[in-house]
Amino acid sequence: MTDGWDWRQPGVGGAPAGQPAAGHPPAGVPATPQDGGHPASPWWSDALADPWRDPHAPTAVVLPAAPVAGSEPEPVTDPDAAGRPRLQQLLLIPLVTALLAGALGGALGYAFAIRGGAGGAVLGAVPNAAPTLAQRPPESLAGVAERVLPSVVTVRVAGLGGTSEGSGFIASADGHVITNDHVVAGGTGKASVMFNDGSSAAATVVGQDAESDIAVIKVSRTGLRPVEFGDSDALAVGDPVLAIGSPLSLANTVTAGIVSALDRTMHAGEPGGPTRYYAAIQTDAAVNHGNSGGPLVDAAGRVIGVNSTIKSLVAEGQEAGNIGLAFAIPINQAKRITQDIIGTGKARRTVIGAQVGGPGSGTNGAGVRLATVEPSGPAAGAGLRAGDVILKLNGRPMTEPTDLIALVRKYAPGSVVTVEYRRGSSRQNASVTLAADAK
Repeated sequence: MTDGWDWRQPGVGGAPAGQPAAGHPPAGVPATPQDGGHPASPWWSDALADPWRDPHAPTAVVLPAAPVAGSEPEPVTDPDAAGRPRLQQLLLIPLVTALLAGALGGALGYAFAIRGGAGGAVLGAVPNAAPTLAQRPPESLAGVAERVLPSVVTVRVAGLGGTSEGSGFIASADGHVITNDHVVAGGTGKASVMFNDGSSAAATVVGQDAESDIAVIKVSRTGLRPVEFGDSDALAVGDPVLAIGSPLSLANTVTAGIVSALDRTMHAGEPGGPTRYYAAIQTDAAVNHGNSGGPLVDAAGRVIGVNSTIKSLVAEGQEAGNIGLAFAIPINQAKRITQDIIGTGKARRTVIGAQVGGPGSGTNGAGVRLATVEPSGPAAGAGLRAGDVILKLNGRPMTEPTDLIALVRKYAPGSVVTVEYRRGSSRQNASVTLAADAK
């Protein structure tokens, strides 16, 4: 039996019996142009031409859905498909590129800087954290210098012999400046001051005291920063100090050292000029010409002396330089004299009411002999007589006549000092109240 189709192949290239030839529709199905002559029937299938098809297998017919007139199918977006880049993405790309290029350039620059170029040697080790001293705390020498420098000035005074130059420091906010008498001596009374920041101002000489080598000038400027004063009587040998000034016209120079000695009596002066007496602070901080009048400050930044003179090994007439022997006027004495000059225009001189010197005044280093004693003076009031030998004053040994003069000038009028003296073969002590002798 057969199902009406003959699946046998009658000949080569022929269609099975009862099957239409290839390219022609079955009987009763019209051909359409779009099919190239094939019918537009859903029954049409190439499977019908498959010679290996099982004729007993069921046939599935799939009918396409008819399109709805006037509507478009809803577009479906593939989430994995590459879309159009947003503005943020467009801006992000060059930013990331620039950062990467900068990082790469910095790394290459650092590598070349460290290595000094291709094949260069690497200099130094990896730096460690800065030590405490390199951090410059306020109490360090660098911190002290930074705090004091704005109060230090360079002083220039015009005179007949040219311009004298030295240093000074601001003592009051209204413009009083302390310097040395020998800086302004011989001048016309007019001066100029250059400040730490390079600015300058005119100044006038308020007053000066030749014997103590202290002078006061007044700057035509207000709102200045004065120094902080220390206590020169509280110093000890070995204390660290800074000397600040303008040595050899080099402004804002800072040198460091220690207190080398105290009460080093100075007897100085130029030929034909006044003789200067003071019990100086000796220091090994480098001091040269031009430092005169500048401050000597302690480790807390307080002024404890006024740099005044140096010792040198040069021959007479040659330019002296620092050899580690510099001397400063104690600030307690300089401050007292400054207050006198500002208040009265002149300084009081402290006296003991006795004279030393002359024949027999020396005792081979074992004290100084009093030549005369004023009847109503402080020495006479304490019971001292002419011929007595002063051995010590407040525990300070006397070896030269100038020692007594300089050490007495250190104290303020009205101060009570202890005097150890020898009369004949006996030693005695006396309390002497020093007095003022206004010049």
